[in-house]
Amino acid sequence: MSDFKWCQGTNCHKSHTKDRVRGSKGSKVLRTKRIKQNTESKWYSPEDVFNYFCSQGCLMDFIRTHIQRIIALDPRNEPLETPIEDPKKVTHQSDYNPNYSWTSTEIKERGVDNA
Repeated sequence: MSDFKWCQGTNCHKSHTKDRVRGSKGSKVLRTKRIKQNTESKWYSPEDVFNYFCSQGCLMDFIRTHIQRIIALDPRNEPLETPIEDPKKVTHQSDYNPNYSWTSTEIKERGVDNA
């Protein structure tokens, strides 16, 4: 297996950067970037989008071009829900300024009862 994959971005080969210029004098081209696949690293994950795209810009180009086909793979026809406990308001006190406090809303997911 190759240690590289080609960027899947739909406009990667049109980006005007020096690292994409290939060819001999008089017949230069802009080429899609190669992405190193570091499969030996403990951080490697084949699901990571940046194993397929050289930049966030190329990822977004691909998504804008193919969004209808992507959604058609697994459409959501009803909303997802996560059970939570009743939200609680919590007042916090500053460690540095005793006159400063703030309130936040604490939301906890409800545990699953398998009994």
